[in-house]
Amino acid sequence: MKRKLAELGWREYVDLPDFGIKGVKAKVDTGAKTSCIHAFSVETFEKDNQVWVRFGVHPDQGNTVTEVWCESLVVDYREVTDSGGHNEMRYVIASTLIIGNIEFETELTLANRDNMRYRMLLGRRAMKGRFTVNPGVSYRQIK
Repeated sequence: MKRKLAELGWREYVDLPDFGIKGVKAKVDTGAKTSCIHAFSVETFEKDNQVWVRFGVHPDQGNTVTEVWCESLVVDYREVTDSGGHNEMRYVIASTLIIGNIEFETELTLANRDNMRYRMLLGRRAMKGRFTVNPGVSYRQIK
């Protein structure tokens, strides 16, 4: 018997407990392979002989005053094609996400999304095997 997948709307609230961030408005983007979080002042540093990254997040849509400072191990540095078709190199981290009552770990790329409407994109790697998408609704996974 197949497991029933949870339904997402075209936008959802996402918690990132590893960074103490709750309620980021994320656009559900089946065209994006990897999820992305808004990050600014991104800088790398070495810790325990590994590359880490320190970055700031403006978690609230339309608010550049509230800042959360984060640190994470870098799991990759890869070329990503943005929505405008431009290629850029981005740091990739692993993070726990909570959407509704579903908690899981996924990869996130770091990009400055100040000019974008949503602070986060939820890509298809994070959704695969967990969710289906109903593009006609929003916020299906509110706790």
